[in-house]
Amino acid sequence: MAGMAEKGTVKETIQIFARVKPTREETSKVYSVNNDEAAGASVEFVVPKDLGDGYVNNKLENYKFRFRRVFDQTAGQEEIFETIAQPVADRVLAGYNGTIFAYGQTNSGKTFTITGGARRYGDRGIIPRTLSYLYQHIIQDSTMVYTTHISYLEIYNNVCYDLLDRQLEACRLEDLPTVTIMHDSEQNIQLRNLSIQQSANEEEALNLLFLGDTHRMTAETLLNKASTRSHCIFTVYLCGRQPGSATVRRSKLHLVDLAGSERVNKMALGGQLLTEAKYINVSLHYLEQVIISLSESRAHIPYRNSLMTSVLRDSLGGNCMTTMISTISVDKANLKESMSTCRFAQRVALIKNEAVLNEEEDPVLLIARLKRENQSLRDELAMVTGEPRQEQLTQDEIQKLEVQVKDFLDDTDPEATLALGTDLQKIHRCFALLKTIVSGLRQQLNIIQEKLGCANGTGNELTPLSAAATAPDFIPSNRAVRGILISEKEETEKTRDQDTTAQLNVNGGPVRAPNVRRCPVALGLKLRKMED
Repeated sequence: MAGMAEKGTVKETIQIFARVKPTREETSKVYSVNNDEAAGASVEFVVPKDLGDGYVNNKLENYKFRFRRVFDQTAGQEEIFETIAQPVADRVLAGYNGTIFAYGQTNSGKTFTITGGARRYGDRGIIPRTLSYLYQHIIQDSTMVYTTHISYLEIYNNVCYDLLDRQLEACRLEDLPTVTIMHDSEQNIQLRNLSIQQSANEEEALNLLFLGDTHRMTAETLLNKASTRSHCIFTVYLCGRQPGSATVRRSKLHLVDLAGSERVNKMALGGQLLTEAKYINVSLHYLEQVIISLSESRAHIPYRNSLMTSVLRDSLGGNCMTTMISTISVDKANLKESMSTCRFAQRVALIKNEAVLNEEEDPVLLIARLKRENQSLRDELAMVTGEPRQEQLTQDEIQKLEVQVKDFLDDTDPEATLALGTDLQKIHRCFALLKTIVSGLRQQLNIIQEKLGCANGTGNELTPLSAAATAPDFIPSNRAVRGILISEKEETEKTRDQDTTAQLNVNGGPVRAPNVRRCPVALGLKLRKMED
């Protein structure tokens, strides 16, 4: 059953239901239905032993099959929809993928259950009732904005066709372009040449349904005057989001009407009907292979053996919440086929699907929202600074900033500041200018140290200074550097004279003068000579 593995993920087995087709025969001794069991519902068939097989006959007479619920002959279309289709439609509106498919022998009521009958309004099937339910919910839900699209695919003789192609009205089916299956980089199924029509309301969606139904391949057989000769998949694509939000929920609902299996010798088929029956039975055989592989958890699942199983890959063991309707006929002549359908349903009930909430960020809406936020921040910044900020600084602004930085460095006031305001671009530009100045000073200082070292004939390094002799146009002049050096020279000479006098008084003799080459005074004298 269903279980929440993590937030937004639902793990559950495929839900199976059974529907008994009404018949005029007396069938009270052939089957019985029990919907009161605690473990679910069941249908039981009674097959008397054939005396022609002899007295020793170990064949079973009673065959019992369990379903989630069994709808007897008196069940109406409304009850079928409310029990089977409505819960799936609610999950689709919540953002999960859903699939409902009908399986059974030919003339067992599959098309009547999925599409409905044309005689009375109350005979509407699951597809028109589901469309009505979805659009009614879309109109009433004011918290979400929905868009819906519809496609209608037919698989006839293992070839896919678009039932909503307008060219079907003017040419033969064989002359139309076929729908081909392609895989994207994430191995998801993409159907080429399949049109997806937008429908804004229930009326447009029903018109598309009726258009596709008129193009379906049907033929008259011994059991059914209008037997469908193809598999049809009616898909509703739903996209919903909250107003102003970039989070989008995308889901799809597959409503599948499978062609019924046919016994060739029993139906006395021939010609084109025989060819169609072969393709139908082969595709249903591949579907059963997929079901068996999934139920036994085999390593390889043969999805690609058939176009139908390829298209329904997500519905069988994938990202989908799937429901199966087994349509059975309780006429005595059809009991074997009905029991075969029930056995198939028991295998399907073992398959586990993992449905994921299809929620994503729409890149178009996300970019639009970020642009609006960006513009809002620009407007707030312009309101604070009093002027709108352009993308880049103009050339005039850059020149004014260079002058401001030069005046700031030439100013001897220690409390001087740069008045730049709150414009981050101007601040970053001034930092770049200061970085350029410091880099130029370091280079000039290294050149001066190298020249002084060569002139004195020593490799001793000089004490680094905080300024250099030259700089670019917006760097302070050489007078500031020379003034610093002269002040250092005078202070050093004064200290040297005091030390010399003190030593003469103590020792009574001359004292060796300090090494001029290693003191800043020598550096100042040499700089003055270089400037003269």
